[in-house]
Amino acid sequence: MRVWRLSKRKYALTAYSGEDTQKVGGRWTPKGVKAVYTSSSLALAALELLVHLDREDIGNMFVAISADIPDDLQIDEITPSQLPENWRDTLAPSVLATFGQTWLNENQTAVLSVPSAVITLEKNFLLNPAHPDFGSIQINEPEPFNFDSRLQK
Repeated sequence: MRVWRLSKRKYALTAYSGEDTQKVGGRWTPKGVKAVYTSSSLALAALELLVHLDREDIGNMFVAISADIPDDLQIDEITPSQLPENWRDTLAPSVLATFGQTWLNENQTAVLSVPSAVITLEKNFLLNPAHPDFGSIQINEPEPFNFDSRLQK
């Protein structure tokens, strides 16, 4: 399975390290832990980034970096039915970060499937760079990515 991540070009070499998430946290992980947020498609990765960008940042040069997860790699999953009603709120409820922290602490799989708050029928995938199976995930070369200028309107 191929997953996607968008990154500013200057951070391309560390895009799959989990360092950015460690610094700021995310919907599914608290600050201080390493995890890599990816999406099931390049289009979803773009939408996931767009909801966080300021209008002036849309013109910045980004790169798209795909990764191939082996078909035989086990994936844990969190489904919408397991989540509180307000899980999609802009300010994510802290229980979501608890889900991610528990998954990282248990260290049973390198990949966690979570629903997208942007498009609930789509999936994002968290990768655990500290898991022994993380090394079997093939991280591909960055490719130039630019948002269409019409998105700046």
